[in-house]
Amino acid sequence: MNCNELQEGAHGERYIVKRPKALQWFCDGELQKDSDEERQAGRFELFLDLLYVAIVANLSDELSEHPDGAHVAKYILTFTPAWHIWVDLREIMNSYYTDDLIQRLIILWVMALLVLFANNANFVDEDIGAMRTAAGAYVAARFTTMLVFLISSFASYAHQMQARIMAGFMFVGLLITIPLFSEHVSIGGKIGVVAVMIVYQEFTWGLTLSPWLKRRLKLRYSTAVDIAHEIDRMAAFFIIILGEFVYIVIVGNPAGIGLTDGYGKAVCTLVIAFCLNWIYVSGDGSLEGTHPIRRSAWTAFGFFLLHLPMSAAFLIAGHVSAMSVKVHEFEEGQRWLLGAGLGIGLLCLWVYGMIYKAEERHNLMLPKNLRIGMRLVIGIILIIVPVTHDHFNALQFMILVMGLIAFLTIWETIGGLLKGATIFEPWTDAHPPSGFLLRGEASTQNSSP
Repeated sequence: MNCNELQEGAHGERYIVKRPKALQWFCDGELQKDSDEERQAGRFELFLDLLYVAIVANLSDELSEHPDGAHVAKYILTFTPAWHIWVDLREIMNSYYTDDLIQRLIILWVMALLVLFANNANFVDEDIGAMRTAAGAYVAARFTTMLVFLISSFASYAHQMQARIMAGFMFVGLLITIPLFSEHVSIGGKIGVVAVMIVYQEFTWGLTLSPWLKRRLKLRYSTAVDIAHEIDRMAAFFIIILGEFVYIVIVGNPAGIGLTDGYGKAVCTLVIAFCLNWIYVSGDGSLEGTHPIRRSAWTAFGFFLLHLPMSAAFLIAGHVSAMSVKVHEFEEGQRWLLGAGLGIGLLCLWVYGMIYKAEERHNLMLPKNLRIGMRLVIGIILIIVPVTHDHFNALQFMILVMGLIAFLTIWETIGGLLKGATIFEPWTDAHPPSGFLLRGEASTQNSSP
């Protein structure tokens, strides 16, 4: 949507602070919507995403410089809380999007807290002040989103019960963080606390929105999501992750002057990111597939939960891949982060494709299982490649990885073609028609396949 379209659709506002109202909900199992307009990500949601570009780059940079088990654990335990805050805001914008003064200020306030969190997260294992600051920023941000859910529950009956349950679970989750502020609790103990907090958050989020809870409480009104908006937001976060592949290959001119080895590795990194985006947007590659969110509640949960490990894996793989531009040899840990990161990410993409419901009529080159099953095969190969090809230098390793990802993309693209497909479409309208044609006849000719 361009600025002109935005201006044409603008209308005067009667209120500075609007009432939070449910945008979609279920009533006796039937979907109800406040508007039939298809939702897109709001402009301030996209502005929030810009901050996450910097946050994920900061967290992955720390791990790429210290590629060992301890820093992998720290990376997971700092990336996931940042992800949870993004999910909170996504849910709020999906359920109660008002774009009024209060909602915009909430986004700004949470972004300010995220800046504080990101500047301290990499030092949480070294300094108790950094630990308390990062934990405090996380608690303040999630307490803010908790209050939004709670207050909104009094303004809109449609999500009332589940919004209050969500707020209650979030409050208990914040109490779990208390040991993080104590200097008497060891780092090992704090790792356990964060791990419990992460599992608790994922479980309670799924429980609150689950069909089981709706049936158990016999809810007449219950939450629903705007599917187009959710898909749009998850795709936006995936693009943020892929941005990590291409950002470092440009900033600081690491490839050098001319056609250098660094430039070759930069192109390999670009091709990998391009192919991953190609695979993600194709879903399962079926002509008539049902998206996981539309298929069932359980496949919808799978779709949402799958993006956390997939994003974390591709993020660190992208950072190491881009970092290859300025190194000649990978450290052993960096090879593992690149291979295992891409491998785990592709395994997630395989599951992602499998939870689509395909309505295939055997009219494609390859059936679904064979077509996207190559994601599983290439994923496993990438996980073991750091062992089998540890003698490769950075350029050779990047060419190998790029070749595997490119082969997968070609496999799925060809496998998704209709049987009997040809390479080139005939250029039937390359020349103007000879003789005089009536306007109706010309239109008929131009519209014919």
